[in-house]
Amino acid sequence: MKNKVWIIIGSVIGVIVLIISSLLLTYNILLGRVSKKSEIAYFTIESGTSAKDIVANLKEADLIKSNMATLVYIKLHNLSLQAGTYELDRNMNTKKIIDKINKGEVYLNVKTLTFVEGRRLLSYVKTIANNYPYSEEEILSVLGDREYLNELIDKYWFLTTDILNDKIYYALEGYLYPDTYTFYADATITDIIEKMLDNTSLKLEPYKEEILNSDYSVHELITLASIVELEAGGNDRKGVSSVFTNRINAGWNLGSDVTTYYAEQKDFTVELSYQEYNECNAYNTRSTCFTGLPVGPICNMGVESIAAAIKPDETDYYYFVADKNKKTYFSKTYEEQQQIINELKQEGLWFVY
Repeated sequence: MKNKVWIIIGSVIGVIVLIISSLLLTYNILLGRVSKKSEIAYFTIESGTSAKDIVANLKEADLIKSNMATLVYIKLHNLSLQAGTYELDRNMNTKKIIDKINKGEVYLNVKTLTFVEGRRLLSYVKTIANNYPYSEEEILSVLGDREYLNELIDKYWFLTTDILNDKIYYALEGYLYPDTYTFYADATITDIIEKMLDNTSLKLEPYKEEILNSDYSVHELITLASIVELEAGGNDRKGVSSVFTNRINAGWNLGSDVTTYYAEQKDFTVELSYQEYNECNAYNTRSTCFTGLPVGPICNMGVESIAAAIKPDETDYYYFVADKNKKTYFSKTYEEQQQIINELKQEGLWFVY
């Protein structure tokens, strides 16, 4: 009888040991390197980012195999993850990567720049000039160089000769994707521009077939997306895009205030005059000089606005207005819109400069 008990106990212990061994083996496999060959990647951690988000970003960047195993490793060893930009290699295992970040071994030969959605190209130029030994004039000179622009048109499928229109203020307005980038400290102006364009290409790739089969050119879609970016709230982009699409199809002018601000190169902190709203300009869709889209984009937009331009909601709305809390109200007729505006004013929700 005793022998049977010891056999059972031994079997249970054996199973437990086997399970633990299997778990440890799996754990160590999941902490292994993602690639056998050297592939350098620069990884940036913003100050205040949680360990969970950092690990998720490492996984998205294909630098680690497992979120859970990595978080367990961090917890077991009581590690903290330091902000900064790191030069990592995909043939490093997770332990080496996390230990490097824990020690704060940042890579000093790079600069991290953030370009915000909805900002104009001039804002991006200032960001570059503030971080590199290039003046705004030098950067704008490169961005306006016809020979260089033609080289870019040959290189990127989404750039066409439309950007060379003499009425366009800045040829690459709308085409530099807003994001956080890591550049070499000695990067040239063209290095910076082309890395941003590479990102634009990456973001547009899932929509390439729809763009090429659209009734609108890629330049027109980017232009529409830039207007949607500035006119719409977070969840209203496809609705706002439908209003502008309906107006285009009906042969109306777009009536978009943000295009007038761009035409006048003024920011949204000032109120435009009656004369400015009616100024005949290739960007100003409030004027009666032309119908449809302006000559080019008016800001650099995110992928959500691009998707909304490509595939807007199907509606019969021709008007929209937003309250001071950025909530959007849609209407079919001018009379309906005026009624909404009056109600917003009565309720204290009307935006006042």
